[in-house]
Amino acid sequence: MTSPLPDWWEPLLGRVRAARTEDFTRLRTPARGGRPSAVLVLLGEERPGSPDVLMLQRAATLRNHAGQPAFPGGAADPGDVDAAGTALREAEEEVGLDPSTVTVLAQLPLLWIPVSDFVVTPVLGWWHRPHPVHPREPAEVAHVARLPVHELVDPANRLQVRHPSGWVGPAFQVRGMLVWGFTAGVLSALLEMAGWARPWPRDRVTELPPTRAADPAPSAGTDEADELSRPASATDRHG
Repeated sequence: MTSPLPDWWEPLLGRVRAARTEDFTRLRTPARGGRPSAVLVLLGEERPGSPDVLMLQRAATLRNHAGQPAFPGGAADPGDVDAAGTALREAEEEVGLDPSTVTVLAQLPLLWIPVSDFVVTPVLGWWHRPHPVHPREPAEVAHVARLPVHELVDPANRLQVRHPSGWVGPAFQVRGMLVWGFTAGVLSALLEMAGWARPWPRDRVTELPPTRAADPAPSAGTDEADELSRPASATDRHG
């Protein structure tokens, strides 16, 4: 360990290490098959005692998930040693993250996305030496931000979104980003595990704008945000 962990890592770290797939999704991950991929859930702090999470916003011109906020990440390459290697490589390619500034602490359970057949490993990391980051490929990444946890859990910034198909899932409206789908589902579950979540108005539902709803709806089984965006603990390249 390069530096002591801040106190706010507990109880999140202990609970994540004991977490099951069922804590994040109702979908059972198949024992075999699937396309390996990983995302980096990177927590740091801009000031002591105030954690934040690194997020990117995909370019509006992309064919899939245009304009959608997401964790850095994507499909595994043959040269990747493990899921952490995939997540760190993708973060370096997308936003210029220096892997040496990250301490990998845990891997979340495998989460399966049926239609794309991705098996996603969220990798939880401590950004022990933060540095400036930026979109390395503007055609793919439009914006990079560190979203403070205290803003994510603010009831005024929490809501649910409804896709044109009728699917409804958790979302966050923070600093100009509407975080929904797979990313919002993972965030929502982690906030609950950490004990950071606050009561919020679950009857606040907004329709997804057309530019954000361009991808097929999760309930139709054609979006990477499907049942993964309904963490069982919260309510009874990844968006």
